[in-house]
Amino acid sequence: MSTFHNSSNPVLKNMWPEGKLSITEVTKRPLTAATLFKNSMIALVDNLASKEPYYVRCIKPNDKKSPQIFDDERCRHQVEYLGLLENVRVRRAGFAFRQTYEKFLHRYKMISEFTWPNHDLPSDKEAVKKLIEHCGFQDDVAYGKTKIFIRTPRTLFTLEELRAQMLVRIVLFLQKVWRGALARMRYKKAKAALTIIRYYRRHKVKSYIREVTKRFHGVKTMRDYGKHVKWPTPPKVLRRFEEALQAIFNRWRASQLIKSIPASDLPQVRAKVAAMEMLKGHRADLGLQRAWEGNYLASKPDTPQTSGTFVPVANELKRKDKYMNVLFSCHVRKVNRFSKVEDRAIFVTDRHLYKMDPTKQYKVMKTIPLYNLTGLSVSNGKDQLVVFHTKDNKDLIVCLFSKQPTHESRIGELVGVLVNHFKSEKRHLQVNVTNPVQCSLHGKKCTVSVETKLNQPQPDFTKNRSGFILSVPGN
Repeated sequence: MSTFHNSSNPVLKNMWPEGKLSITEVTKRPLTAATLFKNSMIALVDNLASKEPYYVRCIKPNDKKSPQIFDDERCRHQVEYLGLLENVRVRRAGFAFRQTYEKFLHRYKMISEFTWPNHDLPSDKEAVKKLIEHCGFQDDVAYGKTKIFIRTPRTLFTLEELRAQMLVRIVLFLQKVWRGALARMRYKKAKAALTIIRYYRRHKVKSYIREVTKRFHGVKTMRDYGKHVKWPTPPKVLRRFEEALQAIFNRWRASQLIKSIPASDLPQVRAKVAAMEMLKGHRADLGLQRAWEGNYLASKPDTPQTSGTFVPVANELKRKDKYMNVLFSCHVRKVNRFSKVEDRAIFVTDRHLYKMDPTKQYKVMKTIPLYNLTGLSVSNGKDQLVVFHTKDNKDLIVCLFSKQPTHESRIGELVGVLVNHFKSEKRHLQVNVTNPVQCSLHGKKCTVSVETKLNQPQPDFTKNRSGFILSVPGN
């Protein structure tokens, strides 16, 4: 700017008049009113901090607001109650604050660990001394008979700061304690609720057990051993228990019923139960109403002419194969490997299944170990069709028949004794109820269907495109 102002061109010189000022000349603006006020306040505070504070008390000379009247008694009363004489004495001694030990301790006791929350010293005066010594202000105080005197205000301010800091910690501590108390109350309520629920459930359980005991009291003397008794509705928590309890009751009732059955009939009962489990709902006639003889080939009513020749063969097989029990035996009609129908007999022991020829004094034509059996297949009609499934896919297709009586159903008996025997050996025998029956003959899949014919004298097999048809007599 100085260069432009010193130019010989008058236009440039007029455009830059600031260039005439000296480079060292001060151009700072004067202080504002706000800055001056701030500076004066800072100076006042510094001045006050360097002085000893004192207090001014106004005395009202009279109640008439008159400048000429001075009521001595009125002024003495104000001086006495304002404590001006004591204040003057303290100021003369150089102490700015006084307080009784009780009030001082009540206000500042949280500062020291020796006085918080309560002290165990002989008196409040001793407690105040301990508090002051703990804070390091013993040189700035004096102890009177009933009051403490503090010389400088800074000591009092420091005590207030320490008190404010401790109050924050005390508040946090109280909040923590109160939150803990609330949590404990909530926990107690929850625990009480759980206790009530537990006792209520126990009450429901006891009520259910008492009701069961009441309803089933004396069932041992009933004719049906409590079969007609209705079970009470259990609570949800006891549903599985009710199932187990009913199972126990059913086993007990079954044991009571079995006690009345002779021991010699128990195998027959077990076989009938096994037959019901496998065939009930699938076949109409299971032969449960009659006695199951099992070994019909040794029975004279069934084989009056050949029973004498079968018994020696059975005894010889027992000596040879060491079987223990005879499960079933019966005359059958079977399909041979040439798809022709032949009269044969089956003899089932606890170890083997024998196919015999009754026309040749029950000569054994084939022996199948029972462990080689995989299952049985029967139809859902009144016929006597049975297919023995084997592991080598050489199934045995037969139709049971009896000579006396002619139309006696023996399918249920055969299935029952075999299933019961397999169960006693902890093995499973698959039983299929279908029509037509699926089977495998010499490795080839085929089906056997059942048809009823009115003029059919006895069961007979005929070959068709898919396998065989079993024709049975009609009603």
